[in-house]
Amino acid sequence: MHVPDGFIDVPVSAGAGVVAAAAVAVSLRGARRELDERTAPLAGLVAAFIFAVQMLNFPVAAGTSGHLLGGALAAILVGPYTGVLCVSVVLLMQGILFADGGLTALGVNITDMAVVTVVVAYAVFRLLVKVLPRGRTSITIASFAAAVLSVPAAAVVFTGIYALGGTTDVAIGKVATAMVGVHVLIGLGEAAITAATVGAVAAVRPDLVYGARGPAEPLVLRTGAGAAAEVAVPAPAAKPRSVRAVWLTGIAAALMLAGGVSYYASGSPDGLNKVAIDQGFDSAETGHAAADSPLAGYETQDVDNERLSGGLAGVIGVGSTLAVGSGVVWAVRRRRTQSRVA
Repeated sequence: MHVPDGFIDVPVSAGAGVVAAAAVAVSLRGARRELDERTAPLAGLVAAFIFAVQMLNFPVAAGTSGHLLGGALAAILVGPYTGVLCVSVVLLMQGILFADGGLTALGVNITDMAVVTVVVAYAVFRLLVKVLPRGRTSITIASFAAAVLSVPAAAVVFTGIYALGGTTDVAIGKVATAMVGVHVLIGLGEAAITAATVGAVAAVRPDLVYGARGPAEPLVLRTGAGAAAEVAVPAPAAKPRSVRAVWLTGIAAALMLAGGVSYYASGSPDGLNKVAIDQGFDSAETGHAAADSPLAGYETQDVDNERLSGGLAGVIGVGSTLAVGSGVVWAVRRRRTQSRVA
């Protein structure tokens, strides 16, 4: 659902940029509370994994493909604030290095693909976790439902943005129907990927699934006079275990997907592009500022072998996204430490 340059006019793109900047600023502050010793090591990995899986377009209908948006996956694994940052990093790297998603439309893409998907998915997930029986099966079910709903929600928001600032005169009702229809199907693919990934992490280290962590348990303190006071304290922590194995497995999976499996991804236009073609506003797309990038189009410049060209671009993308995502996490954690000292 990467919105290219030219689909949305300058005023609305600028407005979306302000919304996106505000959301990222709030998320930087909120992530300080989420990035603990369990979440922090995974945040950069989650960004890199989302980048890798987004390269795997899967067919959803005749002549149409879809790919992971990643908001639900990020929010559930590392928290909503950190999730917004993870998806934003992915979108930034895709726009700058791979000419995927317009640079003038970056604010639109962050607002739609990072903020909307994270907020909707995390709200649905937390609601379901509270009402379903505790257990890994419920976490998987809640993950599936949250991801399913987050994708058409983003499609609805895009339609609203296009109604405000679309550069082509088209019937918004038809755009809305087409966008929601195809993205419901894409949502099923998103849900399958999200549920499988969250379920796999929960099976190995359930404490690493941020969205499923239990609330603090009350501790009853008694005074000498016999009075009791109830104070909320964190539940007793399990014996600390290294997340290295999970981290290494995730990196290996991301590299394998981006460097090898991506070669077999569907070449059909994704949901938004197909709707644009069918509804006649695809011609509004303008040239990308990074079109001359050595990695534009997820191909490595001057590498003639198609498989090697795409695989190398994917590996570079995973490494770059991991580095930038981990750098953001380090900066937020450092700021958190400085605030505590102050």
